[in-house]
Amino acid sequence: MSDKQNKIGLIAGNGKFPLLVLDAARSKGLDVVVAAIKEETLPEIAQHGASAVHWLSLGELSKLIDTFKAAGISRAIMAGQVKHKQIFSGIKPDWKLAKLLLSLTTRNTDSLIGAVTKVLADEGITLMNSTELLEPMLATDGVLTQRSPSGAEQTNITYGRAVAHHLSRFDIGQTVVIAEAACVAVEAMEGTDATILRAGEIMKSPALGEEPSTLSRSLTVVKVAKPNQDMRFDVPVVGIHTIETMKQAGATCLALDAGRCLMLDKDSVLVQANEAGICIVAETAVRHIPHHQT
Repeated sequence: MSDKQNKIGLIAGNGKFPLLVLDAARSKGLDVVVAAIKEETLPEIAQHGASAVHWLSLGELSKLIDTFKAAGISRAIMAGQVKHKQIFSGIKPDWKLAKLLLSLTTRNTDSLIGAVTKVLADEGITLMNSTELLEPMLATDGVLTQRSPSGAEQTNITYGRAVAHHLSRFDIGQTVVIAEAACVAVEAMEGTDATILRAGEIMKSPALGEEPSTLSRSLTVVKVAKPNQDMRFDVPVVGIHTIETMKQAGATCLALDAGRCLMLDKDSVLVQANEAGICIVAETAVRHIPHHQT
């Protein structure tokens, strides 16, 4: 393997996902140069064996390109989310990113990151699938926990999948929370955990003078990939914190897309889910063809 093939760049967002990618790359003998986002990346990334860690602000696209070019990087992985509200409100773009933002006709995450991907490609830096080094962590088809879905949970899953897959086409969010085949909460820019907690608050006992909800307080969380999910970025991810959040909200079932959703710390997630009596089930999604191409 040449030095160039042995070297990759890692654009690190938030959470443990970038750390796991870095560890997996190092275990395969790859030399990793990290571009860590100051506003998002965990500080401990510096202790995970990268050959170099460069800290950049979110809007510094030119600096990102210059950093990778100087290190001889021609392949990179984007791992870990950047909060949607950071992208569209907290960002201070440099000239290259500002020009890119002005060219966008749709200001959603897909269009922005897709445009960044094209700019990187034009500069000779190819983005790899973010799951390429973590294939064993992808959700596999079937019931993953000791408990299968109850009849009511299966009804929620069927309904929730239809809703979530429809919404995900528009890059609104990839998670819905269902109770008795009614949609309690839909993810937007706040993220999965906040959506689950909001659903839990909605289903709590009512305040004095309010009518109690006729819906069961047992919630089903459905998280899906987009119909034409680009596995290079924004891949659906769940982890131990997802299970902790579900317990806090009173959610008893988690449904995922098989092969297109990462389960970080998969073994620990399943242990915690089993201990909490939470069912996790994954299903291979039917690929929907969009009505139009943009």
